[in-house]
Amino acid sequence: VPPQPGPYGAPPQANPYGPPPQAGPYAGLPVHPAGPPRPGFPGVPLAPNGQPLASFGDRLLAVLIDGLVIMGICMVVILPAVLVLLLAVLPDLTATTADGSYVEADPVTDFLLPFLALEAGILLFAIGVTYVFHVEMMFKTGQTLGKRVMKLRVVPLDPAATLDRRAAAKRWAAHQIGGSFIPGFSYVDGLWQLWDKPWQQCLHDKFAGTVVVKVSG
Repeated sequence: VPPQPGPYGAPPQANPYGPPPQAGPYAGLPVHPAGPPRPGFPGVPLAPNGQPLASFGDRLLAVLIDGLVIMGICMVVILPAVLVLLLAVLPDLTATTADGSYVEADPVTDFLLPFLALEAGILLFAIGVTYVFHVEMMFKTGQTLGKRVMKLRVVPLDPAATLDRRAAAKRWAAHQIGGSFIPGFSYVDGLWQLWDKPWQQCLHDKFAGTVVVKVSG
C-alpha cells in the first residue's frame, strides 16, 4: 500500500519519530523518544538498542536493594572491628592501681589514634565493596543484585558498543565522588531521569554514556 500524504498535502514521512541526529557523537543512531511500542511494553520509551527504558520506580527500588545489601556486607565487618577496638582500648582507659585510683591514660594514643585508624579502614573497606559491587559486577553482566531483582540492565548508549570496566567505573566514580563532595548531588543525580529526554538518564549515566533498560530476565 503506498504511503498516504500527510494533512494539508504534506509529503509522507517514513520515520514517524523524526530523523536521526545528523551531528554529534551519536549521529546515525535510531531515535525512539516514545516508541514504537514493543510487544509487552506498549507505549514505553525505548533505548537506542530498541529495549524499553527502565522506569524511575524500578530504578529506585534497585538502588534501595543494592544499598541494603552493601550495608549488610559492611556491618558484618564493621561491627566486629568496633568491638575488637573497644576490647583493646578499654582496659587501658579503665586501668586502676592497687589503691583503686585510675591510672592516668593518654586519650590521644590510647583511644583517638586507634579510633581514627579504624575509621580510615572502614572507609577504605566500604569504598572497596561499592567498587566491586558497582564496577566489577556491573561490567560483567550489566547488573547489580538490585538491578537483577528488578530485571534492569545497564547498556551503552551506542548500540554497537559493549559495557566495559571503564564505563562502569565512570558511572561509579561520578556517583560516589559527586555524592561525597557536592551537597545535594545524590538527589539531583537520581531525580534527573524524571525530566531527561529522550533517554531518561541520570547524571552518572550521562557521564558514562549509558542507559538503563528493562529486560525480560
